[in-house]
Amino acid sequence: MEKVRIGMVGSRFAADLHLRAFEKLRATKLDILAVCSKNRENAEAFSKRFHIPHVYTDYRQMLERKEIQVVDLCVSTDLHHTIAIDAAEAGKHIICEKPLTGYFGDGKISRQTMMEEALKNASSVLKAVQKNKVKFCYAENFVYAPPVTKLKSLIKASQGTVLDIRAEESHSGSHAAYSREWKTSGGGSLMRLGSHPVGAVLHLKHYEGLMKFGRPIRARSVIGDIGHLTKMEGFRKEPKKWMVDSWVDVEDWSAALITFEDGSKGTVLATDVSLGGVKNLVSVHMSNAVAQININPNNSLVVYSPEKNIFGSEYITEKVETTAGWQFPSPDEDWMRGYPQEMEDFVDAILEDRDPISGPDLAFDTVEVIYGAYLSAETGKRIEFERKR
Repeated sequence: MEKVRIGMVGSRFAADLHLRAFEKLRATKLDILAVCSKNRENAEAFSKRFHIPHVYTDYRQMLERKEIQVVDLCVSTDLHHTIAIDAAEAGKHIICEKPLTGYFGDGKISRQTMMEEALKNASSVLKAVQKNKVKFCYAENFVYAPPVTKLKSLIKASQGTVLDIRAEESHSGSHAAYSREWKTSGGGSLMRLGSHPVGAVLHLKHYEGLMKFGRPIRARSVIGDIGHLTKMEGFRKEPKKWMVDSWVDVEDWSAALITFEDGSKGTVLATDVSLGGVKNLVSVHMSNAVAQININPNNSLVVYSPEKNIFGSEYITEKVETTAGWQFPSPDEDWMRGYPQEMEDFVDAILEDRDPISGPDLAFDTVEVIYGAYLSAETGKRIEFERKR
């Protein structure tokens, strides 16, 4: 193939993010042939903005186009596994936003049932991918963030043992309506935000294992805890709310303690109760080194302004409540988070017929750890993972 030909499913935030990451590759490595959205008006506006020739409102019709080789899923997580299976059955390679899938239904049922359903959904995707011999590219951008890529080189050079990884994604809450309820989001902060740091922690141990032993070091067990901090009486009485507080049946605070097969540890924090913008942080404690990654905020550029309107409409950083005071505007936020690198790896993996750096194993293990943590939070017990694959 001279170029990869892609059909987009979705036309909102994630799709816009992916198209920006694809943009520099369109002249040489890929073509975007179609976009699909249930809302034709949104799809047509997206098509016009990014110069995409074909518009669909039914993804099944788009899958019938033989010249489309890859389907990029930029839709809500509850739709991922169904569309991914249909795409695999149509012989299309898949790019899938994080997390792969989950449980989407009554938020009051047992977490054991949730975990079983989530893993069933994840397994069904992997089976369809394997059966139809297509690539599955898991869009976990933390894996491709330049500091993480450099850290992997340093781990390899040092030959030290990764003992303890601590990672976080936190901010003051999503403004998306779907995030409020389990039936549409599949969970709260741990599912929606935690999939990033969980993915990073798992990937680094996978990498270490492959480098040293020829096989990934996988999670053996997890202990989880969750909280609903914006429902606290003191918070509810405050007259002004600086963070999202309209959660229905999902948590706004979460933590997971992962134990790996080699005995090492990973700690993940994911919350919707953190002011001051997005925190994307990873620290790695090795037997012979320590590394601290600050994807957001980072101090490549630090500015101060006494009033919020000093910089006008110029973008500063995601989720910050005010642009006054000290700020950390990233010169290229997409690059720092790994989005262009991620999409280029996916395209190259398809062109070169190789596995992507972030693939189906990481996607499955992330779902397993997240729902294991939910089950642990409900039962108060450590959850051990049974290896059937």
